[in-house]
Amino acid sequence: MEKQAQRSGAVSQSLPVPALSATGVVKRFDSTVALDGVSVDVLEGECVALVGESGSGKTTLLRCFNALVQPDAGRVLVDGMDVSTADVIELRRHVGYVPQDGGLLPHWRVGRNVELVLRLQRANGDLATRRDDALTIVGLDPGTFRDRWPRELSGGQRQRVAIARALAAHPRLVLLDEPFGALDAISRADLQESFAALRTARAAGRMTCVLVTHDLHEAFLLADRVAVLRRGRLEQVDTPAILLTRPATSYVNELLARARVSAADLDRRLVRHGAAT
Repeated sequence: MEKQAQRSGAVSQSLPVPALSATGVVKRFDSTVALDGVSVDVLEGECVALVGESGSGKTTLLRCFNALVQPDAGRVLVDGMDVSTADVIELRRHVGYVPQDGGLLPHWRVGRNVELVLRLQRANGDLATRRDDALTIVGLDPGTFRDRWPRELSGGQRQRVAIARALAAHPRLVLLDEPFGALDAISRADLQESFAALRTARAAGRMTCVLVTHDLHEAFLLADRVAVLRRGRLEQVDTPAILLTRPATSYVNELLARARVSAADLDRRLVRHGAAT
């Protein structure tokens, strides 16, 4: 979130409270510094992608927001609530989470996997309807898929079910840890397009998302802003257009060049978002 200076005589305007906020976050694993004073805000309804090389701290930062990682220093807020003092069980039940491998329970059928958080929340209303709605949102026909076992699904279908599970309880906050990374190119592109359309159409409500990815092309397609991390530090956080045209450091410039990110990625983003509106 941009900090606004208060000027003498100017009309004071209240700034929006971030849905997610990390301030001066430090995390060490033995002698390894995973996060070194990272500060970043995510506004309501925004999708921020965390990118960088392996070991840059992307997943560690993501997991700070649902208390799977406890920082050694700094402050993490979710909807203005300090995560360090929150009931972590309740926190995790109200924040959607999609791990890289999907994390489906193999001894539960698809339908029950999607219902997991709803059951934990003891959700009111028709559980079956909410389950089927979530499957429909991610492009899976409930009648075809709800009674299948996870082992009977393709990789892309399992990830769709994992996303449906994360969305079934209508969370305002969703954390995605390389959700498309292990898929083949066709399934990956299909799910990227589906997720972009889902956010734009707001079929699942106004979602605030944090997306961890190694793929800068994916980040440019799906995110409103991109945060580049290196060795536990934040190099730059900006819109895709600013990141491409005004990289803040030589590392960001090199990362974009090595990933062969170009104006074509901005064009693809515009076509995708234009097609979905």
